[in-house]
Amino acid sequence: MWNRIYALFVARNLEFIRDRSALAWSVLLPILIIFVFAYAFSEDNPEKFKVGLIPGSTLAAAAAFKETRYINFIELDEVETNLQKVERHQIDMLFDPNTNRYWINQTSPNGYIVEKLLIAAYADSAESLRKTLVEGDEIRYIDWVIPGVIAMNIMWGALFGIGYVIVRYRKFGVLKRLRATPVTAMEFLSAQILSRLWLLVVVNTVIFICMDYFVGFRMLGSYFNLFLVFTLGCINLICCGLVVAARISTEEVANGVLNLLSWPMMFLSGVWFSLEGAHPWMQKFALILPLTHVTDAAREIMIDGAGIVQISDHLLVLSVSSVILLLIGARIFQWE
Repeated sequence: MWNRIYALFVARNLEFIRDRSALAWSVLLPILIIFVFAYAFSEDNPEKFKVGLIPGSTLAAAAAFKETRYINFIELDEVETNLQKVERHQIDMLFDPNTNRYWINQTSPNGYIVEKLLIAAYADSAESLRKTLVEGDEIRYIDWVIPGVIAMNIMWGALFGIGYVIVRYRKFGVLKRLRATPVTAMEFLSAQILSRLWLLVVVNTVIFICMDYFVGFRMLGSYFNLFLVFTLGCINLICCGLVVAARISTEEVANGVLNLLSWPMMFLSGVWFSLEGAHPWMQKFALILPLTHVTDAAREIMIDGAGIVQISDHLLVLSVSSVILLLIGARIFQWE
């Protein structure tokens, strides 16, 4: 069994390495994306301000402030658990109209402007505002986006690298020939997973190291935990590609289905922009997508220094769903 898996593993690796254009594209694309977005968003000029709001107050001044245009009011449950968002410049102000208290970051230009708007709204009110300053470094866009870019590169390499290969094998009769050998569906799929996993891990590790050298990322957590998250993400997305390619016999159909999976993940998994303040159904739908858990876990490690316990929910989702997807793929797999 293991000899057959190893032989398929080596054959697939050699096939990919000899395709120099595919190998070069896998490395160069994310590097170009990182540099383009790093410079394009180095000077953030958001269209709207973001204010975290604790609901419950019925004061006229608070209602008037909520009517201010160009401010996105995000309802939050409590103060303590959301102060970090002010520290990290994820929101420009946290305001509790029930106690007339607000929190801003003293280094935030947007917070300064929103504060002036709040004071103006309370100018004719008998209520007095209480200001609290918080401290925290602003997270550069490059620090925030790099986990999502690495995760997105893994997604493309996993889905299309596995999906196209198996469909092409089926189209040109390679699987039909393999069916005449002692190789089982689980052995074939396991070899494909190991081959793609090894290549994705090596390529993205090299990308991470090179970009860290040139740009200098924020990394507060454990490199081992980050490696674990990306490895589980690779396995999960590879299994997604296996399920798609289990029965499809034409590359055109495979391309459509893979794009149907990948594009929602790219835009709704928080790769390029935060879903903070998005519609609740969109935030819930994002939790179904594996790329969301990879991106969120990587950001928590790199930006917040989270440990295994803090990211255990993401690891559990990725692990369980990977096993389920692999079993489904092996079950529905067709050689022809």
